[in-house]
Amino acid sequence: MRTYQLVATAASGIEAITGNELKKMGYNVQVENGKAYFTGTETDIIKTNLWLRTADRIKIVFGKFEAKTFDDLFEQTKALPWEQILPMDAEFPVSGKSQKSALYSVPDCQAIVKKAVVNRLSEYYHRRTRLPESGALYPIEVAINKDEVILTIDTSGSSLFKRGYRSEKGGAPLKENMAAALVMLTNWYPDRPFYDPTCGSGTIPIEAALIGLNIAPGLKRSFPSEEWNIFEEGQWDRIRSEAKAAANFDVQLDIGGSDIDPHMIAIAKSNAAKAGVADYVTFKQLPLAEFTTTKEYGTIVCNPPYGERLSDQEEIEVLYKEMGQVFRPMKTWSKYILTSELLFEEFYGEKATKKRKLYNGRLRTDLFQYWGTRPPRIKKELDAGETKEK
Repeated sequence: MRTYQLVATAASGIEAITGNELKKMGYNVQVENGKAYFTGTETDIIKTNLWLRTADRIKIVFGKFEAKTFDDLFEQTKALPWEQILPMDAEFPVSGKSQKSALYSVPDCQAIVKKAVVNRLSEYYHRRTRLPESGALYPIEVAINKDEVILTIDTSGSSLFKRGYRSEKGGAPLKENMAAALVMLTNWYPDRPFYDPTCGSGTIPIEAALIGLNIAPGLKRSFPSEEWNIFEEGQWDRIRSEAKAAANFDVQLDIGGSDIDPHMIAIAKSNAAKAGVADYVTFKQLPLAEFTTTKEYGTIVCNPPYGERLSDQEEIEVLYKEMGQVFRPMKTWSKYILTSELLFEEFYGEKATKKRKLYNGRLRTDLFQYWGTRPPRIKKELDAGETKEK
């Protein structure tokens, strides 16, 4: 098997979480803004596509060089061994972006990269006519920053947040990978209660259930690289079967969500069923102000209406004040609230233990964290023969 330089892209603010996911999978990782670099084989391309919860895409870093002229871009792109991955009939659209560089015209950069790859493949496959591009999809991206060119091939296709279970959603849904990141930023363990009192289409509780059950998030979707000939026959099926077998459905989970809108609750239940976690998550129609619990040491994670979703500032203030009135007495619970409202703490009535800047799409938000008291430690049994002084 060949070894590749790979990169897992992620939303700004959660790349470190993606990096930690990769480290737990056994990779050496270098994290940069929005990216986590690592090396791996074809097997690792499959595993990371199936298992990474917070990443956007897995890409092969195929070339990296400096270019200040179109000739430089063409010649260095053509010099790369594209035939190692792209077959003669590959379909390879080229996307691009450029910033702070001499080559600032993105359409021109895309056209030149496309031409260079066509020339390389035509020479290698001895084609005098146009390449057919009738085969598998190999999306190429040319990204230029401060004259440094990075050429990548996308193995994921549509973003990894598209798990395949959410057929319906609300007006401003939280992406699945961001929801997973919110869960992973908490102190929640699967043996403790978890709740989202503004659950909308249920994404946060569903992602918590997937984590608690150790279900690979990419199991219910397909990837364009499944059709690539760099993989051994049956390799995708084998590794997907291994991922399915890793799920633990014997875990007892206490995960719930509620929303004031009964239509959203119906959508949440449908999405949970499609995700395969309907038996592990409870949804019910309930106004936030009426939420109450006798349970202890739980975790609340929510993405309440704000800015983009609820334009009436007075309604926002009322909701956040209700949130404070309901949550503040729950001393043993930890609360994590994502919002773009800078005055949230004032409305909530308490200063957050910690804040973390995150981007929900292009919208700057903060994760306001209120840490609950820790559960008492279970006393360890005394070693045999040891006595306890009174």
